[in-house]
Amino acid sequence: MTRGRVPLHRSLVGRLLATSLLIAVAAIVATAWLATQSTTRAIRQEQGRSLADDKSVYDMLVGYAATHRDWSDVGTVIVPRAAKLGRRITLTTEDRDIIADSGPGPSLRTARPSATVDPLRLDLGLTGGTDRIDPRAVGPYRLPSEERGIVRRMLDSQLKCMADGQVDGKIVDSPGGRPVVEAVSLDPKNMTAYCGDRVGDIITKTEDRALRELAKLTARCLDVDADDVYISRQFRVFPLRVGEPSPAADTAQIRSCLQQARVRQLRPYVAPPALLFVTDPDDGADTPVFTLSRANAIRIAWVTGTVLLAAVLVTILMGRRLVRPLRALTDAAAQPVDDRAPMPVAGDDEIGYLARALNDLAERREHAEAQRRAMVSDVAHELRTPLTNIRSWLEAAQDGLTAPGPSLLDLLHEEALLLQHIIDDLSDLAAADAGNLRVHPEAVYAGDLITQVGEAHRSAAARAQVRLSVHVEGDPEVQADPVRLRQMVGNLVSNAIRYTPPGGTVTVTATADMQGLTVAVTDTGVGIAAEDLPRIFDRFWRADSSRTRATGGSGLGLPIARKLAEAHGGTITAASRPGLGTTMTVWLPAAPARSPAASPA
Repeated sequence: MTRGRVPLHRSLVGRLLATSLLIAVAAIVATAWLATQSTTRAIRQEQGRSLADDKSVYDMLVGYAATHRDWSDVGTVIVPRAAKLGRRITLTTEDRDIIADSGPGPSLRTARPSATVDPLRLDLGLTGGTDRIDPRAVGPYRLPSEERGIVRRMLDSQLKCMADGQVDGKIVDSPGGRPVVEAVSLDPKNMTAYCGDRVGDIITKTEDRALRELAKLTARCLDVDADDVYISRQFRVFPLRVGEPSPAADTAQIRSCLQQARVRQLRPYVAPPALLFVTDPDDGADTPVFTLSRANAIRIAWVTGTVLLAAVLVTILMGRRLVRPLRALTDAAAQPVDDRAPMPVAGDDEIGYLARALNDLAERREHAEAQRRAMVSDVAHELRTPLTNIRSWLEAAQDGLTAPGPSLLDLLHEEALLLQHIIDDLSDLAAADAGNLRVHPEAVYAGDLITQVGEAHRSAAARAQVRLSVHVEGDPEVQADPVRLRQMVGNLVSNAIRYTPPGGTVTVTATADMQGLTVAVTDTGVGIAAEDLPRIFDRFWRADSSRTRATGGSGLGLPIARKLAEAHGGTITAASRPGLGTTMTVWLPAAPARSPAASPA
């Protein structure tokens, strides 16, 4: 049986690995989920408070920067807010030189700032808006008191219209100081549609001057003439052509240039950018600190116990599933030899291969046992015949039924020789089976050796009235044991003579090539049936089962010939047709070429 490679997903190692990975993944996932759930709540609460504090401080400082040209008095607003929040508030330049600090603490040279305070570059993550410029940064757009009074008087008519429409309203100041009307009980859009926007499009002198300056800066960025750009009070750009307004342009380039122009225009009126640090007063870290609550600790213990119990159950189930086929194999192997059933094959994993290997081993053992019993029976049968003949003649001599003499001694001698021949053959086969069949190869000339075999069997062929001929092409040289080679070819020749009827022929031919020596023994005997041809090298097997020991030989010649051929590294094959004869072919590898230095002088 050939052992195949077990796919990883079917092997025991793969399943054990998958189980271990499953348990590990489950433990990791459960731990991660538990840690996330347990810490997220505490972190969220702490971060929520921290973010609210950071946002309030950031908004306060952005408002201060938008309305002041420097940070000279920022300490007056930082210290009270820090005391109220219980945090340390530090403001530094972009080079981390301290501008203001609410209290002493560790150095913040390597700390991560909470935000960058710049009213012209707002942190949208903290403000939640979309405009990068704080509306409180008005700079040159701030109206003087005279212009605010003028606008406020214009708005009185707006309030009167709203009052006529049963709508409450009030006048409030925008971040730039410009008064505007704010409706209280109605959507301002609907109110504008009802009363009209009587003041929204009016531009004061201060605003007109600032917008013209902004238009020049924007035109310079767009690389156009300043007279071709108009900017409304709502900071919308209108390119002008031949004095006529064109549809509002909303390209990325115009928006970018307008943004840059506004930043450049407002920069002198606001405080320079600064780094904000909102930290813990003790360690200077802005990382939230939390403690694990009792409820979270209990939940961690409960989830850990659940995961541990699940891991134990999965391990037990997988272990029982893996051990079950091994127990079945053990029970099957423990059965009596005579009643043993085939091993159960559970699958295509290692256990399945083990079961198949055990079944194959049992089949080969049963076959070997059957061959052993047949061998013992054949040996007993083969030895019984000459022993029975010897005993019969000796008892006849003892009883006076035959006179002791040369003829009786010749008969007993022939039976002893036959018995010795059988024992020698069995000894050779036993040595071959044990791997102890020794050959002593040497360079021999096959022509002389095969001719000697032919001469040795010529008298036996003459008694059987069979014509024996030997043909050798050239004088081939082969690396072989000369004694064993004569024995091998002699067995084939004697077997061919034995199975060739009178008047037949036995031909021995020997040919050689670069690969080796080929010896063919061909007879014109009875032949062998196709179904019997694979068995001719079995021990004690005869093509003609009706032949006796006296005419059929020991039945060991061909098995010994095959063992001898294999010991020389060669092969032996048979081809036969019933009624036409048989050809036995031996092939032996050629002798290696001898170098000139090794040649005899």
